[in-house]
Amino acid sequence: MNNKKVISSIVVVLILGVLYWFVSSEQQITNYPSSGTGIIAFGDSLVAGVGATEGSSFVDILEQEIGQPILNLGVPGDTTIDGLARIESVTRRNPEVVMLLLGGNDALRRISKEETRANLYSLISEIQESGAVVVLLGVRGGLLGDGYKDMYEDLSRELGTAYVSDVLKGLFGKVEFMSDSVHPNNKGYAYIAQRVLPVLESVIK
Repeated sequence: MNNKKVISSIVVVLILGVLYWFVSSEQQITNYPSSGTGIIAFGDSLVAGVGATEGSSFVDILEQEIGQPILNLGVPGDTTIDGLARIESVTRRNPEVVMLLLGGNDALRRISKEETRANLYSLISEIQESGAVVVLLGVRGGLLGDGYKDMYEDLSRELGTAYVSDVLKGLFGKVEFMSDSVHPNNKGYAYIAQRVLPVLESVIK
């Protein structure tokens, strides 16, 4: 009987330990809930919606789904360096939430991973200093393989962002989803929006 009590006690302790681990390991989102106003999408051609017909980018779809306007500040070709040069266009607006999607062009232009990471760290930090919640959207670190996966995950964990891993996951090489080798078509952007939507909804008021 005593042995049964000991075993039961051990089981209870283990269960409590697992529950504590899950609770304590939950990602804390910096600035949530934010006192800012408005939602901004900041990034490159994927944010701008290159490859989609008018009104069919993932930002357009998210705007329709949440019933709120989203300011689209996507500029095709932008690297993280370009993002730093125009980050004030985001921070001066005192936004509530900023979706950040940059890094793909860094890989295409062979900017070092270390520099890309440092630039993303600065971008996230500046946005957070404005009081906004950051939704970090990951991208592949190359066409043949993803050298950025750990980088985005580490940045999200370290700085406390909401996070969606590689937004192009499952789309590359599938003609039904892509308008060219890099950019999705309407169907591809709808798929991205479907993945981003629950994360965005979780951090907006």
